[in-house]
Amino acid sequence: METTEKLQIGQIVKSSAGRDSSKIFVIIEILDENYVLLVDGDLRKLDNPKKKKVKHLRPTNRVLDEIKNKIEAKEKFNNAYVRKLLASFRKEN
Repeated sequence: METTEKLQIGQIVKSSAGRDSSKIFVIIEILDENYVLLVDGDLRKLDNPKKKKVKHLRPTNRVLDEIKNKIEAKEKFNNAYVRKLLASFRKEN
C-alpha cells in the first residue's frame, strides 16, 4: 500500500485516477499517511486545494524547493506563481 513516506511538500505528482487523471499537481500539505492536498494554480487553486488519496498519485522525483521553502516559512504565494513553476516543469518533460 502506498503511503506518504516517499512524498514531501513541494513535490510534483501526476494523478493516476479520477477525472483529473494524468494532470500534474504540486503537494502543498500532507494530511496523513493516505491523503495529501494538491494544487495546480489553475483548476485547483490555493484557496481550494484537491484532497487526493496517495494511492491515486504517481510521484515524480522533482521537488519545487521554491514552494517548499515558502510553505515552511509560512510565506504567501499566489496561483500564478504555482502555474509558472509547473509550466517550467512541463517544458522540461
